[in-house]
Amino acid sequence: MNRFFSWLIVLAAALTGAVPAHAQGYINQNKVETILQRRATSLDALPEVYYEYQIFDDPRNNTVLARNTLYKQLGDGDQELGQQRVQLIELLNRVTLTNMSLGDTLVVPTEFGLDFRAYSPFPRYYPAARDFEKLFIIHKNIQAFAAYAHGKLDRWGVVNTGDPSKTETPNGRFNFNWKTEYRISSLSPPGEDWEMYWVFNFHDARGIHIHQYTMPQGGPTSHGCVRLIDADAKWIYNWADAWTTSAGGTGLASRQGRLLEPGTTVLVLGDEPSGRPHPFLHKERYPVLRRVELPTDPYDVPPGTPQQELFDKKRAQQQASR
Repeated sequence: MNRFFSWLIVLAAALTGAVPAHAQGYINQNKVETILQRRATSLDALPEVYYEYQIFDDPRNNTVLARNTLYKQLGDGDQELGQQRVQLIELLNRVTLTNMSLGDTLVVPTEFGLDFRAYSPFPRYYPAARDFEKLFIIHKNIQAFAAYAHGKLDRWGVVNTGDPSKTETPNGRFNFNWKTEYRISSLSPPGEDWEMYWVFNFHDARGIHIHQYTMPQGGPTSHGCVRLIDADAKWIYNWADAWTTSAGGTGLASRQGRLLEPGTTVLVLGDEPSGRPHPFLHKERYPVLRRVELPTDPYDVPPGTPQQELFDKKRAQQQASR
């Protein structure tokens, strides 16, 4: 599988649950990357985005014609522009048009073409994280991540966490450990290699990491790891810091050394949604984006492994000696 031309399976779930694998739709990751690369001059330059309902329908009872009508509506008569805007809508709604039924309702932003952070359910500023050079957050309720640099939102995106019926992604406070650009999952079935790119581990004992994968998008579905869009996985791989060990390096070989410094702090918060996540509150007149509430202090999140407990003790000793 070529990581630059891979496809992202998007989970199109009915109101009562997920659709079967053969019915899941796809979105082009190259086009998605274009959306994620847009960057405003500053967070303060981002406008407040509002949302409205858009009915997916056609009087001739034809889904193909309904899609074409929607493209024209979204593009103000320009079908090609409308197709580009649909990529954003699919991300925000966690659904593909190919899996929608006539009469279904989409949530559509009032403004397009913005820095993707304008659509974030995470706060743009996290004052409690100002002393963290980097802080990475995974929120299971909304199936999304946020990356903060000194308390400022640097990036956010959608994820799949672990399916509780398989292995749920553990909650708690962690640190990024080793990383590798390419890895075959140890859970691969016989004769089938599950290839993963941009792998970054945050629970070494259990082998829990984030990575790119051709994946369903919606509710929890993995065996504990956190699945990402290709562009997001690559960005985090280069953005976050790995641990420092006496063995040196950042790959698997670094596990053989003595731990000297932890990598970027990772918080895993919330509970798995039942079925697909619901990023919007559906009010009668208009939808409202669900806003994520973050911990008062990142250190209030309980340590997830002995690694964090060790560095908590060191941090407490340093504070006591001041």
